[in-house]
Amino acid sequence: MTNIIRGVRHPLTFYHPPRCLMITMAISLRTITVLTLLVFIGGCVAPAVPAFPDQPGERAEAVRSEVAVQVQVSPLQPGSPCSDTFVAHDLPHTTQAALPVPRLFDSNGSGLAINDLDGDGDEDIVLGDLAGPLAILWNEGGLTFTRQELGIFRRARSIALVDVDGDGALDITATNGVAAPAVFRNMGDRTFSLLPLPGMNQPAYAMNWADLDADGDLDLVTGSYDAGRQVESGSNYLFDAPAGVNVYLQQDGSWQRQQLAETAQALAISLWDLNGDDRLDIWVGNDFDEFDQVWLQGADGGWEPADFFEDTTHSTMSIDRGDLDGDGSTEYFATDMKPSTIGPQVMAQWVPLMNAAEKTRLRDDPQLSENVLQSWRGDRFVNEGYSRKIDATGWSWSGKFGDLDTDGDLDLYVVNGMIAGDLLDYLPGGELVEENQALRNDGRGQFLPAAEWGLGSTRSGRSMSMADLDGDGDLDVVVNNLNSPAQLFENRLCAAGTALTLDLRWPGPANPYALGAVVTLETDRGTLVRDVRAVSGYLSGDATQLHFGIPAGAMLEELAVRWPDGATSVVDSPAAGHHLTITRSQ
Repeated sequence: MTNIIRGVRHPLTFYHPPRCLMITMAISLRTITVLTLLVFIGGCVAPAVPAFPDQPGERAEAVRSEVAVQVQVSPLQPGSPCSDTFVAHDLPHTTQAALPVPRLFDSNGSGLAINDLDGDGDEDIVLGDLAGPLAILWNEGGLTFTRQELGIFRRARSIALVDVDGDGALDITATNGVAAPAVFRNMGDRTFSLLPLPGMNQPAYAMNWADLDADGDLDLVTGSYDAGRQVESGSNYLFDAPAGVNVYLQQDGSWQRQQLAETAQALAISLWDLNGDDRLDIWVGNDFDEFDQVWLQGADGGWEPADFFEDTTHSTMSIDRGDLDGDGSTEYFATDMKPSTIGPQVMAQWVPLMNAAEKTRLRDDPQLSENVLQSWRGDRFVNEGYSRKIDATGWSWSGKFGDLDTDGDLDLYVVNGMIAGDLLDYLPGGELVEENQALRNDGRGQFLPAAEWGLGSTRSGRSMSMADLDGDGDLDVVVNNLNSPAQLFENRLCAAGTALTLDLRWPGPANPYALGAVVTLETDRGTLVRDVRAVSGYLSGDATQLHFGIPAGAMLEELAVRWPDGATSVVDSPAAGHHLTITRSQ
């Protein structure tokens, strides 16, 4: 079987050795039917995995694996009546700057992250603030939340919810731009304790987590935002240790640092295999005239700078990825600033800003002041942002893909706006007011405006993530705005298909949530690919739960998990309309 993953065609072979099977069932657990399959690999010869008959209230999954897994199956929750729109809910949190009208670089706002911090099956939300503390919104079910503050950390920028110490509980990690990242260890009872990280000592603005050296624990890549650090640190900036781009490898409880660049204007960091050699690479998206930076990981674990893209964004705010047209290759999307419409009122707002930012572009300068979509075309990446109609979405911050209408295709949502009293002093309140942009995938990788979805907020969004917050199988959206309450957009679209959601668990190594795993769902309509990641977009942490929209009438053939160490597990004929928890047994 050949799959195209990560931008380059390469074979992904699933080895199925002979095995014996032992199957146990646990029925009616907390009124939700759960089926557990224990698959043990042995040297014996066994007959093919039998087909299990459907019964009311339960669904059996046949599993074949290179490594043994347990699969728990539970039905998705019934959703609210559909209304073909998203319903906006204000959250009890407002990110505020030091001044009523923010100035650079408070205008950049603060981050957020989504994940299940307390293990109750509901996705929780952590929101950053500039003038106040981190806020945890505990999801109590039914889209009701209890607010808790982490008062010892302020001016949060990037936020990610990952298991740093490998104890099975998700920790809260955050940056503030002028100090090293902070980690709040999850104590398991909705309390957190500051966790020292020996060797991690460089100021960080952007960050991302992954197992870079494939040794079973999580490592960290950070990037400084030097322009903002200089303003916030004042005269101390001259005496600060250099920051730039740093890789921290976790080794026996300490962190070994390697500096890849002495300077950076990093707003986004992506960790992904860019060249198809099964090793994670680093892409740092920089603001201003600082070119984006790419390092490819060599077989010896070293990092080699690479000029990977013909075109890049000029002020890279956000990076995300996904297979947009179902051809098996990964596209990469970066946001920048370009008005989404052209008219007298829009140009009156934008022209003074564009004139102030105008520069002479050198012949070999790859930077464009617009969104860029990197598509692999056989031997190189080509910018297809303009041809796919996603090059201009306004003053764009976090932009992410997700199957919002559950039809099997990845849609796009971008949050917009700017407030800066010193930069936009010619506008009322120093604010460029713009609508967030929702764009629907037409099934061929082209994007059409979806204003009817009700996602066009004008609250000056910054960070944004998607997750199923009410367990009904569709993606909801959370946005951390600047100077306005954060919003949860409840998905009440009348779904074009069904859904499958899943969580991966990997007991044993220090990566229990299988960060870096790739999951491929084969259907009779095509192949869908998702991956478990920590961060994407702008300052935005992602849930480890994966979401697949299934086209109406599609048959699910198999679901393949490629674990972070390269081992594979396969679930035959998974049932749509369910949530799977796949736990690796070794």
